[in-house]
Amino acid sequence: MPESLPLLNGSITLSTALRKDDDYLLLLSYPKKRLEFYLYLYQRRSTIKTIAARHLGLPEDGCRLGEVEEWIHGSFNLCIPVYIDDSIKFRARRVIIRIPLPYKLGETQYPGNVEEKLRCEVATYIWIRNNCPAVPIPRLFGFAFSENQSFVALEHASLLTQIQWYFRKAISWVMGSVSPSPYIRCKTSNPLKTGYIVVEYVDEGEMLSNSWETQRHDQHRRANLFRDLSRIILSLSQTPLPYIASLTIDDDCMLSPTNRPLSLVLQKLENESIPTGIPRKLTYNATDPYYLDLLACHDNIIRHKKNAVHDKEDGETQLSALMMMRALLPYFADRDFRSGPFVLTLTDLHQSNIFVDKDWNITKLIDLEWACSLPMEMLHPPHWLTSQYIDTLTDERLDEYNKVHKEFMSIFESEEKSLANGNTPITNIMWNGWKLGKFWYFSALNWPKGLCNLFFEKIQPKFAQHGDKAYDDFEEVVAPYWAADTDKLIRSKVTEKEAYSEELRKLFAHSAESSASNSGDEKAKKTDVAATMDSKDGPTDELEDDQATSDLS
Repeated sequence: MPESLPLLNGSITLSTALRKDDDYLLLLSYPKKRLEFYLYLYQRRSTIKTIAARHLGLPEDGCRLGEVEEWIHGSFNLCIPVYIDDSIKFRARRVIIRIPLPYKLGETQYPGNVEEKLRCEVATYIWIRNNCPAVPIPRLFGFAFSENQSFVALEHASLLTQIQWYFRKAISWVMGSVSPSPYIRCKTSNPLKTGYIVVEYVDEGEMLSNSWETQRHDQHRRANLFRDLSRIILSLSQTPLPYIASLTIDDDCMLSPTNRPLSLVLQKLENESIPTGIPRKLTYNATDPYYLDLLACHDNIIRHKKNAVHDKEDGETQLSALMMMRALLPYFADRDFRSGPFVLTLTDLHQSNIFVDKDWNITKLIDLEWACSLPMEMLHPPHWLTSQYIDTLTDERLDEYNKVHKEFMSIFESEEKSLANGNTPITNIMWNGWKLGKFWYFSALNWPKGLCNLFFEKIQPKFAQHGDKAYDDFEEVVAPYWAADTDKLIRSKVTEKEAYSEELRKLFAHSAESSASNSGDEKAKKTDVAATMDSKDGPTDELEDDQATSDLS
């Protein structure tokens, strides 16, 4: 049996995989799927070049693809650089084709997930550009959803098409209806057979993550960052949306908030074959149904994930936490905000998605996927301000976070005062959320892997103290109320976990034999591409969930 097997980043031993909560039967399948996806695209480099030239309005010899060594495999997308010939006058010298990774988004289990993600991401780019021009985002040059749906920017369409578009816009203005987005559907099909977006390559500044650890204690830089983050949050909040939803774009390039609130968590669960119970067209005009549906996602993890429960004690711990999260919802959900306002929120705003200059002024935000219109009471400062996982913020770590949180909120309040004539309604909501513990409750609601720890460390102590008899017997007493026949469910889940563990052992035991069975020709075919991939991965979530990753076991 091999000591370890490869992951997308690094490797893992059997003993570690058995102890972790992640589904390693799935995670260990990613390297092969990545190689197959790379090979599919590598064999279609000329097609990708043609696509890029079409979207940029260039002749085919006016651009070239970056070498495969330059391709970047991120958490959910493969990014391929495209270089513009120096002799051509163009607004950029380089662009990026971002292609979603179907094996990370549940495309096999839920066909259409890739297109859903793309439509929401494209709509977010366009909406922010139209409604929040001060928010610095890359320029979107074009996109495609399927083999029959490809779109170019208006400026790269024919003159006749541009005239027709402006006529449509004038009619929309006269009728008081929504204007079409400045993108035109191509008559030619998308030969790549997979969706993508073409965006500006960001060369202003560098990723915040590159300097975060060495410079995060510099108060001048930190103040600049907090000020720009505050302005971005406030700018997005100035145009409320009517539903808890994600923006999407239809085939006529019209935007609407009519997609389910598509967070990373939903498609991550669906990729693990865990049903969310939240269909694509479901939106919410009130907060409580949305919160309850998120809690139902947590329930479905227990019911459908093979290794969700390690043993009886673990099962009771998780179910009791879920039961009380549901019972405490009225305490944390403010009735005054039940019907809104709902504001566009960048739920994946972390250091690798923020570009800054040397003084940490924000130059660009990238990766607008997973943006949702959410209740304003869910707004809070980033959890990563002190470089600690959210479910490890205790004792000295919590003291440090509390200090930096106050610093962020002071700057946020100052920015809101200058924007709202001295009023601070959003600041008040965020401060109230911190004082009442909403920061912990909604973080737990949004991140399944951290819910249990956050509940017992941050939420339960508000209502019961350590040493109380009720506290000591809590898990055994409360767990049965999660559902009828809870004991039977826990026993079946423990048996399921044992079967999962045995399947994992067999995978390790048979890996050498499986590797040897590959033909020499196939190995040779894959070598050139495979050799370039290990050192060129972008930031990934191999162990999943940036927000809460300490193990429950």
